[in-house]
Amino acid sequence: MLMSIELVKKYEGKIEIYPKIPVRSYTDFSLIYTPGVAEVSREIAKNKDKSFELTSRWNSVAIVTDGTRVLGLGNIGPEAAMPVMEGKAVLFKYLGGVDAFPLPINVRSADDFVKVVKSMEPSFGGINLEDIESPKCFYILETLQQSLDIPVWHDDQQGTAAAILAGLINSMILTNRTPEESKVVLFGAGAANIATARILSSYGFKLGNMIIIDSKGPIYSEREDVDHFMYHHRWKYDLAVKTNKFNAKEIEEAFKDADIVIAASSPGPDVIKKKWISLMKSNPIVFALANPVPEILPQDAIEAGAGIVATGRSDFPNQVNNSLVFPGVFRGVLDSRARKVTDEMTIAASETLAEYARSKGLRKDYIIPRMDEWEVYYKVASSVATKAVELGLARIKMSKEEFENIAKKRILRSRKIMSLIDSDNE
Repeated sequence: MLMSIELVKKYEGKIEIYPKIPVRSYTDFSLIYTPGVAEVSREIAKNKDKSFELTSRWNSVAIVTDGTRVLGLGNIGPEAAMPVMEGKAVLFKYLGGVDAFPLPINVRSADDFVKVVKSMEPSFGGINLEDIESPKCFYILETLQQSLDIPVWHDDQQGTAAAILAGLINSMILTNRTPEESKVVLFGAGAANIATARILSSYGFKLGNMIIIDSKGPIYSEREDVDHFMYHHRWKYDLAVKTNKFNAKEIEEAFKDADIVIAASSPGPDVIKKKWISLMKSNPIVFALANPVPEILPQDAIEAGAGIVATGRSDFPNQVNNSLVFPGVFRGVLDSRARKVTDEMTIAASETLAEYARSKGLRKDYIIPRMDEWEVYYKVASSVATKAVELGLARIKMSKEEFENIAKKRILRSRKIMSLIDSDNE
């Protein structure tokens, strides 16, 4: 949209940095910088964890990408990825009170990517990986999670999976389904759905009851390219041997008597056929999450028999979007100064989102909170921080109520500051 270009031209980008400490006189320089700053550095040299207390590291997150899979644009490079990362930084600040720094990096290999991020660890309290091609993104996430002492999160994996689970929890309540008995079709085998399969399994869905569909059709253990997965995409291989107990080899077989379809594939419409939806069980759950156009339009899915429909768009009911997740998750891991972010913490975020929607009154067109229901973010933060304490991953230990209060205070402060933005550019 041309309006987006005009907006960033007017403001010359989306973010800038302001200091927290005021400069009121010449003597302040000696405290903020040399010689006074040397005392702060000496304290941190004695104990590196002091960097979370004596610098802004405690609230700083790096948004790191190589620009190889940006939105629906594909491999457009790190420079062209920068506007997306800047936009994400604005959401981090407005919805989570988090200072996020967009850092597109010019690297090609997964190992080089890991090396660059590891070198940045002393500057940040968390790492948000973004828009990295598959399967490289899985290796990078796992390697960094194992080697860093701060949380590492890939929003296209964990963030999307958490939003999907939140919507499913309430959709199953409305349609009288259970995780253990539900047959799930995962349409698309990229970062989002591979992570979703793992998160759903951790929540209680059975891997055998899931069918993953890629560009060639359903994945199954005897498919001719499974050996290729073993050597080139071990995450897909793992699902090939653990899912699809039905041994479905065609798409229509996969959809037959399915309870749920989660599509995270190519923009539609008509990528998913109405005929396939009609093959599912009565009142099925259909999540069509491709942007800018869902794999099947909501009205078409409903006409084919869908009971509940969700998309990734805000102009349709039930927007399942990772923007509901990452601001609160990072607020929680930063407030608790967590060393990791785990699947258990991700599920805690999903359950909190689902619980919040139930408190407002579930409907078929309201299964998950909207992005403008800002109070949900500090509730997610407190749940994630509390889970970090339970798992022994938190450097700071407080009650759930204390975490909620501090998250609310920090998010409110951030929203207040951002409400003052206009001045020179208006």
